[in-house]
Amino acid sequence: MRKMLLGLLALAFLAPVALAGEYTMVSVPKLRALWFNRFEEGLIEGGKKFGVEVYQQAPAAADEAQQVRIIEDNIAQGVNAIIVVPNDANSVVPAFRRAKERGMVVVTHESEGQEGADWNVELFDNVVYGETQVKELAKRMGEEGEYVCFVGSLTVPAHNMWVDSGVAYQKKHFPKMRMVGEKFPVSEDRNLARQATLDILQTYPNLKGMFIVGSQGGPGAGQALREKGMVGKIKMVAGGTPKEVGSFLEDGAMDASILWDPGQAAYACVYIAKKVLDGESGDIKVGMEVPGLGPIKVIRDNNILFDNMLVVTKENYKDYEF
Repeated sequence: MRKMLLGLLALAFLAPVALAGEYTMVSVPKLRALWFNRFEEGLIEGGKKFGVEVYQQAPAAADEAQQVRIIEDNIAQGVNAIIVVPNDANSVVPAFRRAKERGMVVVTHESEGQEGADWNVELFDNVVYGETQVKELAKRMGEEGEYVCFVGSLTVPAHNMWVDSGVAYQKKHFPKMRMVGEKFPVSEDRNLARQATLDILQTYPNLKGMFIVGSQGGPGAGQALREKGMVGKIKMVAGGTPKEVGSFLEDGAMDASILWDPGQAAYACVYIAKKVLDGESGDIKVGMEVPGLGPIKVIRDNNILFDNMLVVTKENYKDYEF
Protein backbone atom coordinates (compact mmCIF):
# COMPACT_ATOMS: atom_id res chain seq x y z
CA MET A 1 0.00 0.00 0.00
CA ARG A 2 1.44 3.27 -1.10
CA LYS A 3 2.09 5.76 1.70
CA MET A 4 3.24 9.31 1.40
CA LEU A 5 5.47 10.78 4.09
CA LEU A 6 3.74 13.89 5.33
CA GLY A 7 4.78 16.46 7.93
CA LEU A 8 3.54 15.64 11.40
CA LEU A 9 3.12 19.21 12.57
CA ALA A 10 -0.56 20.21 12.70
CA LEU A 11 -0.69 24.01 12.71
CA ALA A 12 -3.59 26.20 13.76
CA PHE A 13 -6.06 26.67 10.91
CA LEU A 14 -5.95 30.45 10.87
CA ALA A 15 -2.17 30.80 10.99
CA PRO A 16 -0.33 31.03 7.64
CA VAL A 17 2.43 28.50 6.98
CA ALA A 18 5.61 30.41 6.20
CA LEU A 19 7.21 28.81 3.19
CA ALA A 20 9.39 30.53 0.65
CA GLY A 21 8.17 30.41 -2.93
CA GLU A 22 7.15 32.44 -5.94
CA TYR A 23 3.46 31.55 -5.58
CA THR A 24 1.06 31.92 -2.68
CA MET A 25 -1.82 29.47 -2.31
CA VAL A 26 -4.63 29.27 0.24
CA SER A 27 -6.72 26.25 1.13
CA VAL A 28 -10.30 26.76 2.34
CA PRO A 29 -11.74 23.40 3.45
CA LYS A 30 -15.26 22.75 4.70
CA LEU A 31 -14.59 23.19 8.42
CA ARG A 32 -12.09 22.79 11.23
CA ALA A 33 -11.79 19.08 11.98
CA LEU A 34 -9.14 16.39 12.43
CA TRP A 35 -9.78 15.34 8.85
CA PHE A 36 -8.69 18.76 7.62
CA ASN A 37 -5.74 18.84 10.01
CA ARG A 38 -4.47 15.98 7.89
CA PHE A 39 -5.36 17.93 4.75
CA GLU A 40 -3.22 20.78 6.07
CA GLU A 41 -0.29 18.43 6.61
CA GLY A 42 -0.47 17.55 2.92
CA LEU A 43 -0.50 21.22 2.01
CA ILE A 44 2.62 21.82 4.07
CA GLU A 45 4.38 18.86 2.49
CA GLY A 46 3.37 19.97 -1.00
CA GLY A 47 4.49 23.53 -0.32
CA LYS A 48 7.91 22.36 0.78
CA LYS A 49 8.25 19.87 -2.06
CA PHE A 50 7.17 22.22 -4.84
CA GLY A 51 8.47 25.54 -3.51
CA VAL A 52 5.26 27.48 -2.89
CA GLU A 53 3.87 29.41 0.06
CA VAL A 54 0.68 27.75 1.23
CA TYR A 55 -1.63 28.21 4.19
CA GLN A 56 -5.06 27.05 5.30
CA GLN A 57 -8.07 28.97 6.62
CA ALA A 58 -11.28 27.18 7.55
CA PRO A 59 -14.73 28.12 8.85
CA ALA A 60 -15.42 27.02 12.41
CA ALA A 61 -18.31 24.86 11.18
CA ALA A 62 -19.49 23.50 7.84
CA ASP A 63 -21.13 26.79 6.89
CA GLU A 64 -21.23 27.78 3.23
CA ALA A 65 -21.53 31.52 3.93
CA GLN A 66 -18.48 31.51 6.21
CA GLN A 67 -16.54 29.57 3.63
CA VAL A 68 -17.39 32.02 0.85
CA ARG A 69 -16.33 34.98 3.02
CA ILE A 70 -12.94 33.39 3.62
CA ILE A 71 -12.49 32.74 -0.10
CA GLU A 72 -13.45 36.34 -0.91
CA ASP A 73 -11.01 37.70 1.68
CA ASN A 74 -8.17 35.77 0.10
CA ILE A 75 -9.12 36.90 -3.40
CA ALA A 76 -8.86 40.47 -2.11
CA GLN A 77 -5.40 39.70 -0.74
CA GLY A 78 -4.26 38.59 -4.18
CA VAL A 79 -3.20 34.98 -3.72
CA ASN A 80 -2.14 33.05 -6.82
CA ALA A 81 -4.24 29.95 -6.26
CA ILE A 82 -7.20 28.85 -4.17
CA ILE A 83 -7.74 25.24 -3.11
CA VAL A 84 -11.30 24.64 -1.89
CA VAL A 85 -13.32 21.72 -0.50
CA PRO A 86 -16.79 23.22 -1.02
CA ASN A 87 -19.65 22.97 1.44
CA ASP A 88 -21.97 23.97 -1.39
CA ALA A 89 -20.93 23.60 -5.02
CA ASN A 90 -23.17 26.44 -6.15
CA SER A 91 -22.44 29.04 -3.48
CA VAL A 92 -18.72 29.17 -4.33
CA VAL A 93 -19.23 29.80 -8.06
CA PRO A 94 -19.45 33.63 -7.95
CA ALA A 95 -16.28 33.79 -5.86
CA PHE A 96 -14.52 31.43 -8.26
CA ARG A 97 -15.51 33.66 -11.18
CA ARG A 98 -13.97 36.67 -9.43
CA ALA A 99 -10.82 34.67 -8.74
CA LYS A 100 -10.54 33.70 -12.41
CA GLU A 101 -11.08 37.32 -13.50
CA ARG A 102 -8.03 38.22 -11.42
CA GLY A 103 -5.92 35.48 -12.97
CA MET A 104 -6.02 33.11 -10.01
CA VAL A 105 -6.01 29.32 -10.31
CA VAL A 106 -8.88 27.44 -8.65
CA VAL A 107 -8.54 23.78 -7.67
CA THR A 108 -11.22 21.88 -5.76
CA HIS A 109 -11.52 18.55 -3.98
CA GLU A 110 -14.67 16.50 -3.20
CA SER A 111 -16.59 18.45 -5.85
CA GLU A 112 -16.61 16.54 -9.12
CA GLY A 113 -17.59 18.72 -12.07
CA GLN A 114 -17.22 21.90 -10.04
CA GLU A 115 -18.21 24.97 -12.05
CA GLY A 116 -15.53 27.66 -12.06
CA ALA A 117 -12.65 25.36 -11.10
CA ASP A 118 -9.65 24.75 -13.32
CA TRP A 119 -9.43 21.23 -11.94
CA ASN A 120 -11.12 19.06 -9.33
CA VAL A 121 -8.88 16.43 -7.73
CA GLU A 122 -10.14 13.10 -6.34
CA LEU A 123 -8.15 10.15 -5.06
CA PHE A 124 -10.55 7.66 -6.67
CA ASP A 125 -13.58 7.38 -8.92
CA ASN A 126 -16.54 8.66 -6.89
CA VAL A 127 -18.95 6.08 -8.30
CA VAL A 128 -16.61 3.23 -7.40
CA TYR A 129 -16.23 4.67 -3.91
CA GLY A 130 -20.00 4.62 -3.29
CA GLU A 131 -20.27 1.10 -4.68
CA THR A 132 -17.42 -0.06 -2.45
CA GLN A 133 -19.16 1.33 0.63
CA VAL A 134 -22.32 -0.62 -0.18
CA LYS A 135 -20.41 -3.82 -0.94
CA GLU A 136 -18.68 -3.62 2.44
CA LEU A 137 -21.97 -2.89 4.21
CA ALA A 138 -23.82 -5.68 2.40
CA LYS A 139 -21.14 -8.16 3.38
CA ARG A 140 -21.71 -7.34 7.04
CA MET A 141 -25.52 -7.15 6.84
CA GLY A 142 -25.81 -10.54 5.17
CA GLU A 143 -27.09 -8.73 2.05
CA GLU A 144 -30.51 -8.03 3.57
CA GLY A 145 -32.31 -5.59 5.83
CA GLU A 146 -32.94 -1.88 6.31
CA TYR A 147 -30.22 0.74 6.36
CA VAL A 148 -29.94 4.54 6.51
CA CYS A 149 -27.57 6.97 4.79
CA PHE A 150 -25.78 10.00 6.26
CA VAL A 151 -24.15 12.79 4.22
CA GLY A 152 -22.42 15.99 5.30
CA SER A 153 -25.08 18.06 3.58
CA LEU A 154 -27.38 17.85 0.59
CA THR A 155 -25.16 20.31 -1.29
CA VAL A 156 -21.77 18.54 -1.08
CA PRO A 157 -21.43 16.98 -4.57
CA ALA A 158 -19.10 14.13 -3.64
CA HIS A 159 -21.11 12.99 -0.61
CA ASN A 160 -24.33 12.81 -2.59
CA MET A 161 -22.65 11.11 -5.54
CA TRP A 162 -21.24 8.45 -3.20
CA VAL A 163 -24.59 7.71 -1.61
CA ASP A 164 -26.55 7.85 -4.87
CA SER A 165 -24.15 5.49 -6.64
CA GLY A 166 -24.05 3.18 -3.63
CA VAL A 167 -27.83 2.99 -3.34
CA ALA A 168 -28.16 2.37 -7.09
CA TYR A 169 -25.65 -0.48 -6.80
CA GLN A 170 -27.53 -1.91 -3.82
CA LYS A 171 -30.85 -1.93 -5.68
CA LYS A 172 -29.28 -3.81 -8.57
CA HIS A 173 -27.14 -6.31 -6.67
CA PHE A 174 -28.62 -6.62 -3.16
CA PRO A 175 -32.41 -6.45 -3.62
CA LYS A 176 -33.12 -7.72 -0.11
CA MET A 177 -31.54 -4.59 1.32
CA ARG A 178 -33.53 -1.36 1.52
CA MET A 179 -32.63 2.23 2.29
CA VAL A 180 -35.14 3.79 4.70
CA GLY A 181 -35.77 7.50 5.17
CA GLU A 182 -34.08 10.24 3.19
CA LYS A 183 -30.38 11.13 3.23
CA PHE A 184 -29.65 12.58 6.67
CA PRO A 185 -27.40 15.71 6.33
CA VAL A 186 -25.65 15.37 9.70
CA SER A 187 -22.25 13.82 9.21
CA GLU A 188 -20.07 16.92 9.43
CA ASP A 189 -21.15 17.37 13.05
CA ARG A 190 -20.60 14.62 15.61
CA ASN A 191 -23.38 15.81 17.93
CA LEU A 192 -25.92 16.05 15.12
CA ALA A 193 -24.97 12.56 13.92
CA ARG A 194 -25.37 11.18 17.44
CA GLN A 195 -28.79 12.75 17.90
CA ALA A 196 -29.96 11.68 14.45
CA THR A 197 -28.93 8.12 15.24
CA LEU A 198 -30.82 8.13 18.54
CA ASP A 199 -33.93 9.32 16.69
CA ILE A 200 -33.46 6.78 13.89
CA LEU A 201 -33.21 3.91 16.35
CA GLN A 202 -36.70 4.79 17.60
CA THR A 203 -38.18 5.42 14.16
CA TYR A 204 -36.74 2.30 12.50
CA PRO A 205 -36.65 -0.53 15.08
CA ASN A 206 -35.68 -3.08 12.39
CA LEU A 207 -32.61 -1.14 11.27
CA LYS A 208 -29.63 -3.34 10.42
CA GLY A 209 -27.11 -0.99 8.79
CA MET A 210 -25.72 2.52 8.42
CA PHE A 211 -24.02 3.87 5.26
CA ILE A 212 -22.25 7.05 6.33
CA VAL A 213 -20.08 9.54 4.45
CA GLY A 214 -18.50 12.56 6.15
CA SER A 215 -15.80 12.34 8.79
CA GLN A 216 -17.91 13.09 11.87
CA GLY A 217 -20.89 10.88 11.09
CA GLY A 218 -19.28 7.59 12.07
CA PRO A 219 -18.03 8.71 15.50
CA GLY A 220 -21.35 10.42 16.26
CA ALA A 221 -23.42 7.41 15.24
CA GLY A 222 -21.00 5.08 17.00
CA GLN A 223 -21.41 6.99 20.25
CA ALA A 224 -25.20 6.64 19.99
CA LEU A 225 -24.91 2.89 19.39
CA ARG A 226 -22.72 2.59 22.48
CA GLU A 227 -25.22 4.51 24.59
CA LYS A 228 -28.09 2.28 23.48
CA GLY A 229 -26.23 -1.01 23.80
CA MET A 230 -26.48 -1.58 20.04
CA VAL A 231 -22.81 -2.13 19.27
CA GLY A 232 -22.51 -5.06 16.89
CA LYS A 233 -26.26 -5.25 16.37
CA ILE A 234 -26.26 -2.55 13.70
CA LYS A 235 -23.54 -2.68 11.07
CA MET A 236 -21.84 0.53 10.03
CA VAL A 237 -19.56 1.47 7.17
CA ALA A 238 -18.43 5.08 7.41
CA GLY A 239 -15.46 7.38 6.86
CA GLY A 240 -13.00 9.12 9.14
CA THR A 241 -9.31 9.05 9.88
CA PRO A 242 -7.98 5.83 11.44
CA LYS A 243 -6.93 7.63 14.60
CA GLU A 244 -10.31 9.27 15.01
CA VAL A 245 -12.40 6.13 14.40
CA GLY A 246 -9.97 3.54 15.76
CA SER A 247 -11.77 3.02 19.08
CA PHE A 248 -15.09 2.55 17.25
CA LEU A 249 -13.54 -0.06 14.99
CA GLU A 250 -11.93 -1.72 17.99
CA ASP A 251 -15.20 -2.28 19.89
CA GLY A 252 -17.37 -2.94 16.83
CA ALA A 253 -19.42 0.26 16.89
CA MET A 254 -18.07 0.78 13.36
CA ASP A 255 -17.21 -2.08 11.01
CA ALA A 256 -15.10 -0.31 8.39
CA SER A 257 -13.93 3.13 7.37
CA ILE A 258 -13.76 3.60 3.61
CA LEU A 259 -11.60 6.61 2.96
CA TRP A 260 -8.56 8.18 1.40
CA ASP A 261 -5.65 10.06 2.86
CA PRO A 262 -6.72 13.71 2.84
CA GLY A 263 -3.07 14.67 3.09
CA GLN A 264 -2.43 13.01 -0.25
CA ALA A 265 -5.37 14.87 -1.76
CA ALA A 266 -4.07 18.24 -0.55
CA TYR A 267 -0.55 17.43 -1.77
CA ALA A 268 -1.94 16.60 -5.23
CA CYS A 269 -3.97 19.83 -5.28
CA VAL A 270 -0.84 21.90 -4.61
CA TYR A 271 1.01 20.12 -7.43
CA ILE A 272 -1.83 20.58 -9.92
CA ALA A 273 -2.25 24.27 -9.02
CA LYS A 274 1.46 24.87 -9.54
CA LYS A 275 1.41 23.12 -12.92
CA VAL A 276 -1.33 25.49 -14.07
CA LEU A 277 0.47 28.55 -12.67
CA ASP A 278 3.64 27.46 -14.48
CA GLY A 279 1.73 27.31 -17.77
CA GLU A 280 2.04 23.53 -17.91
CA SER A 281 -1.63 22.55 -18.02
CA GLY A 282 -0.90 20.55 -21.15
CA ASP A 283 1.15 18.13 -19.06
CA ILE A 284 -1.88 17.22 -16.97
CA LYS A 285 -3.03 13.99 -18.58
CA VAL A 286 -3.64 10.34 -17.79
CA GLY A 287 -0.40 8.74 -16.66
CA MET A 288 1.22 11.94 -15.42
CA GLU A 289 3.07 11.18 -12.20
CA VAL A 290 2.58 13.32 -9.15
CA PRO A 291 5.91 12.96 -7.33
CA GLY A 292 5.50 10.72 -4.30
CA LEU A 293 1.86 9.93 -5.03
CA GLY A 294 1.58 8.10 -8.32
CA PRO A 295 -0.01 8.50 -11.75
CA ILE A 296 -3.30 10.06 -12.75
CA LYS A 297 -5.64 7.17 -13.63
CA VAL A 298 -8.57 8.99 -15.24
CA ILE A 299 -9.35 12.49 -16.47
CA ARG A 300 -13.06 13.16 -16.96
CA ASP A 301 -13.88 16.72 -18.00
CA ASN A 302 -12.10 18.87 -15.37
CA ASN A 303 -11.79 16.00 -12.89
CA ILE A 304 -8.49 14.31 -12.09
CA LEU A 305 -8.86 10.84 -10.57
CA PHE A 306 -6.24 8.72 -8.85
CA ASP A 307 -6.68 5.19 -7.44
CA ASN A 308 -5.82 5.54 -3.76
CA MET A 309 -8.91 4.35 -1.87
CA LEU A 310 -8.38 2.77 1.57
CA VAL A 311 -10.49 0.20 3.42
CA VAL A 312 -9.65 0.48 7.12
CA THR A 313 -10.84 -2.09 9.66
CA LYS A 314 -10.15 -3.25 13.19
CA GLU A 315 -7.35 -5.40 11.81
CA ASN A 316 -5.35 -2.65 10.06
CA TYR A 317 -6.27 0.79 11.47
CA LYS A 318 -3.10 0.90 13.58
CA ASP A 319 -1.03 0.74 10.39
CA TYR A 320 -1.90 4.36 9.59
CA GLU A 321 -0.32 7.49 11.01
CA PHE A 322 -3.30 9.79 10.68
